[in-house]
Amino acid sequence: MTIRFLLKYMSRPLHFFGGFGVVSMMVGSMISAYLLALKVLNTHQNMMDQHGPLFVIGAVLIIAGIQMVAIGLLGELSVRHYHTSQHPAPYTVDRIVRLASPEEQSLLSDRD
Repeated sequence: MTIRFLLKYMSRPLHFFGGFGVVSMMVGSMISAYLLALKVLNTHQNMMDQHGPLFVIGAVLIIAGIQMVAIGLLGELSVRHYHTSQHPAPYTVDRIVRLASPEEQSLLSDRD
């Protein structure tokens, strides 16, 4: 997993951590929605006695997802700071294509 991260996600850590974070938050939200539906439909039962561990798992998944997205954002900021502090750009220019101005065109046509 470390090698995959270093090879594919080194310059875009939010894609790596954000994906795990969003999935974790979605699963935790689905668990929480399920527990909320059970509570609304069965008001006479104590939810913590029957579904306490599931409640904890849902809460931990939501919090862990938020933390993973935050780690991805911090990594993204670090990568952007690293690239902007260096003088060379993280890309290379293959060639520069420039149109001639009307004055240059008249000078070029006078030479012919």
